Amino acid sequence: MILTNIPLVDWGMGTAIIVVFGVVCTVMILVVLNMVKSDKKK
Repeated sequence: MILTNIPLVDWGMGTAIIVVFGVVCTVMILVVLNMVKSDKKK
């Protein structure tokens, strides 16, 4: 019965990592879109 006390998933840390990953992806997409829109031909 010791195995029932070991959590298989740490929901707090997992949620934080998913949120950070989502924020990083959103920022990267915004940076790429900004670079595409501000691209000026010489």
